[in-house]
Amino acid sequence: MPDLPSSAPTPAIPAATLVIFRDSPDAPELLMVERAKAMAFAAGALVFPGGRVDPGDRALAAAHPGDPEDTAARIAAIRETIEEAGLALGLTPLPDDSTLGVLREGLVAGEPFAALLERAGLRLDLAALEPFARWRPDHALPRIFDTRFYLAALPSRAPEPVVDNTENVRVFWMSAADVLAEADAGRASLIFPTRRNLERLAQFRTFDEALADARAWPIRTVTPWREERGGVPHLVIPDDLGYPVTAQAMSDARRG
Repeated sequence: MPDLPSSAPTPAIPAATLVIFRDSPDAPELLMVERAKAMAFAAGALVFPGGRVDPGDRALAAAHPGDPEDTAARIAAIRETIEEAGLALGLTPLPDDSTLGVLREGLVAGEPFAALLERAGLRLDLAALEPFARWRPDHALPRIFDTRFYLAALPSRAPEPVVDNTENVRVFWMSAADVLAEADAGRASLIFPTRRNLERLAQFRTFDEALADARAWPIRTVTPWREERGGVPHLVIPDDLGYPVTAQAMSDARRG
């Protein structure tokens, strides 16, 4: 029988991440950041920009209709992408470079996101983010994140991303297939959820294809479990959520 997740899982930290698509002739490119090796979570790994949902995100979400948890996660994904990569998605009007710089500096200095938006005359455009997946592992590591993944298209006038040089040491554009190839060649490290999502994203030739796929599958929380296959322990996820690869030998899987 599969080794299913415990009935009383370890408390998780709500988080959100943003998968940003940029048009490219061969395949869409995705924005990736490389985590600093000193970080407690996913040290040195390639991930999508994002982070935990903070109290300010929840307070700002209270002023918007809809599911407050989803709304706060969307706000966190927008805020974290500004902080980590210097890109503003999900805001209207699209801020110019000067305004974006002020937003980023303010966030780094700890100013409330809501106050910064009001001062800049900006509003949230939460519909610009499309729900794609939700992952909540259950393992023995000290930090467990309940992460909502959202898709978004890069605005046409967006600036080039700039790494924050704190949590991350590199930011770059690359197709999902090429990121996977880098990992397979030993030149990059991927945690289990990022690899599974990249495999799913590598199936799409356009952002519209990814959008259609995201809407075709239910958003059900993915909690991997341990299962013996041919005498080899594997980490397994459900096979009815759109993922082309649903199992990986635990000896090869990085969990955090």
